[in-house]
Amino acid sequence: MENLMEIVKTDVFLLIMLGIMIFLLIGFVVIIVRFSSLNRKYNNFMKKLGSSDRLEEDLEIYMSRVDEVERKNTETSNHVKNIDQNLTKCIQKVGIVRYSAFKDTGSDLSFALALLDENNNGVVLNGIYSREMSNIYAKPVEKGQSTYTVSEEEAQAIEKAIYTKGM
Repeated sequence: MENLMEIVKTDVFLLIMLGIMIFLLIGFVVIIVRFSSLNRKYNNFMKKLGSSDRLEEDLEIYMSRVDEVERKNTETSNHVKNIDQNLTKCIQKVGIVRYSAFKDTGSDLSFALALLDENNNGVVLNGIYSREMSNIYAKPVEKGQSTYTVSEEEAQAIEKAIYTKGM
C-alpha cells in the first residue's frame, strides 16, 4: 500500500494521469461534435417527415411512393428497350445522287435516293425526269444489295447511305 502511495505522489504518475485526462477530454469533445451533427441531421429529417405521432404512417406513405417510382422506372426501362429494338428498323441512313438521265434535259433533275435502316435494309428510289414525263421506280435493298439490277446512280446512292453516319 505504501508503494502505491509513493507511485501516486510521483511526477511521472501525475503526467500520465494528465495525459489520460487530456485524451479523454478530446474524445469527449469529438463525441459531442458528432452527436450534435447527428442530432442536426435527425431534426432536419424529422422536419421533412412530419410530426412524430404519424411517423409510421408517413414512412409507409414514402415507401409506397418509392415502390411506385420503382415500378414506373421498370416500365420506362422496358419501353426504352422496345424503342431501341424498333429503332434498328427505322430509316437511319440516306444517300442521294442527282443526275441528268437524258442529254436533252437541262440540269440534274433525275435522282436516285436510298433509304436504309441500321442493317442496310430498305429501298432505293429512282426518279427519272424527262421533258414529256417523270417516273419513279422503287427497288428493295437487303443488307446493302438489291435482288434487282440497279443503275450506277442507284448503286452510288446505296453506297452513300451505307457510309452515312445518320440522317
